[in-house]
Amino acid sequence: MSAPGGGRWVRLRSLLADVGTRLHGHDLFLVSAGVTFYAAIALVPSLVVAVRLLAVLLGPERVVELGDAVGSALPEAQGAGRVVGDLVRTAVEVGWLAVLVALVPATVYGEGLRRGFARVSVRYPEPPPPPVRGRAGAWRVRLRAAPLLLLAPVGFLAVLEVAPFLAGWFGTGTARTALAVYVALNVDWLVVSPVLVYVYRVLGPVRAGWWATLWGAFGTGAFISGFLQGFVLFLAIPVDLGAPFGGYTQVGGAVAVCLWLWVLTALTVYGYALTLELERRRVPAPPAGTRPAARRAGLRG
Repeated sequence: MSAPGGGRWVRLRSLLADVGTRLHGHDLFLVSAGVTFYAAIALVPSLVVAVRLLAVLLGPERVVELGDAVGSALPEAQGAGRVVGDLVRTAVEVGWLAVLVALVPATVYGEGLRRGFARVSVRYPEPPPPPVRGRAGAWRVRLRAAPLLLLAPVGFLAVLEVAPFLAGWFGTGTARTALAVYVALNVDWLVVSPVLVYVYRVLGPVRAGWWATLWGAFGTGAFISGFLQGFVLFLAIPVDLGAPFGGYTQVGGAVAVCLWLWVLTALTVYGYALTLELERRRVPAPPAGTRPAARRAGLRG
């Protein structure tokens, strides 16, 4: 007699094996490293645009106050709270011309994700879909990513509003600290997962159905939210980030952020491959002899 839930574990293991088959022939870590280059370019401009738009909605003083609350909720060992506070204070005073200029690098991450998704959009050894060719194709992808920047203040506001409560709970006992981590985990999950739904549906070269997209995005969002909490824990470790780099703490901090972006990107790309495998299980396989281009249902340029 099989154990309760045994069939679910078998299906899960089979699904993960199918994802591994899809990724066979593609170096996920290398692909993610390439996309991380785009993420490193877009990180600060994206935050500047989001904070500046949020300042329009709430007022600069309120945004700075919430930014300070986020900073106080972060561990003090690596000075992350000070960095967040300085970034928020600078962003709320940025002129609109600078915001328009920041939109150019801020949308480049969408282009990078599109290229990374293209690598895992078909199962090995089928040929990959056409890449983003020419500046016209790249700009179309970046325009598709632009709505995320307009909606970013909403998710950013959710994180900022909960920060004062979390700052008061951390360090006030094991139970309250655990509750603060649990609340932060769920807030991050609810903020990240809808973003992944949009990314997988709009930026991916192959568009999966809603059922597969929701499961893939919210499942991936759970792992990403957990990783974000792990990064906060890392910030609490009193290590010298500049020790491996001749004492240059700024260099060590930049490398740590890039490493964080790399893991974040790898989870996102893996989640897209998982989403496509969920869709493949629901959609019958095409007849034998169908051309590869026809097999890639939903493929877009």
